[in-house]
Amino acid sequence: MEQRLKQLLESITPLNDAAMSAARERQAQLAKPPGSLGRLEDLSVQLAGISGKIHNSVEKKHLLVFAADNGVVEEGVSSAPQSVTLQQTINLTRHKTGASVLAKCFGCGITVCDVGVNADIQERAVLNRKIAYGTQNMVNGPAMTKEQTLSALLCGAELAQSIDADVLGVGEMGIGNTTTSSAVLSVLLDAAVETVTGRGGGITDDSFRKKKQVIQTAIQINQPDKKNVLDVLSKVGGLDLSAMCGAFLGAAAAKKPVVIDGFISAVAALCAVKLCPNARGYLVPSHASYEIGYQLAMEAMDLQPLFLLNMRLGEGSGCPLAFQVLEAACAVINDMATFDQAGINDDYLDEIREGDHFSV
Repeated sequence: MEQRLKQLLESITPLNDAAMSAARERQAQLAKPPGSLGRLEDLSVQLAGISGKIHNSVEKKHLLVFAADNGVVEEGVSSAPQSVTLQQTINLTRHKTGASVLAKCFGCGITVCDVGVNADIQERAVLNRKIAYGTQNMVNGPAMTKEQTLSALLCGAELAQSIDADVLGVGEMGIGNTTTSSAVLSVLLDAAVETVTGRGGGITDDSFRKKKQVIQTAIQINQPDKKNVLDVLSKVGGLDLSAMCGAFLGAAAAKKPVVIDGFISAVAALCAVKLCPNARGYLVPSHASYEIGYQLAMEAMDLQPLFLLNMRLGEGSGCPLAFQVLEAACAVINDMATFDQAGINDDYLDEIREGDHFSV
């Protein structure tokens, strides 16, 4: 499995500079003030770098949701019982959850993959890739073996590479996974637990104090190596987080743009970037998660979210919204008229183009 991971990482190439330059030139020719469509222009250039083409389409949109349970819930770090993972995993396939309702609203495909739910799922619509019935309680030792971590990561990568889509989004379902994500982020960034840990789905003050204490204890007991992503994931991470990391890598290897959802998705994306810096170019953030650790993860990747909606649901709920913005970015660069086509002499912009005349 280590060899397969090595091959995966080596297959992820930097963005196509020539295509990005051509896209910027195209944007400069469109009938509008320079840079006036902001992030839409940036996204169109990024898409060109990913595909190697100026003109792109994101008609086929697909959300990947990885479901797994986390043994650390034994410590009382979540307000929801573990049984919620199972029920919501099924509900995702029936378009009854926030993310799946949004996916249906915007015509996005969705695949729900069980990599570690602590139950046997009879629902045929749930893709069965179960590696274990949840992880171990990380305060008692490593959450997973190295083999389990690799299996989950490669599962996510293979699924992302196999989906017929123009753009992918990555989400999750698993009670207790803000705890594991906070632990992973704390280690990778060498950040204090208090600066990366939020209340997740909502917990009392006592439970919140316990959550931070549990994370600190798990890190002290397991001593994960911050320079070794797989070691960190296996000791204080989760099966869902590992599979999500793999999905980001798989999308990049397949030269597909891939959307980050909220906090947990951002931590998984950071793991992918730590494993392969080239993967960063394929990432598209969606919303700014309400969780406090999210911004630190974004800063570590030098990325900025598209939306500020005070969302903190998870599941991939931000991805269908970002898909629409990507579609808008394609429409602009594909369908807008150039100055010549619009019959406009753009000489009046020469002075503006020579410098920054838009900042205060």
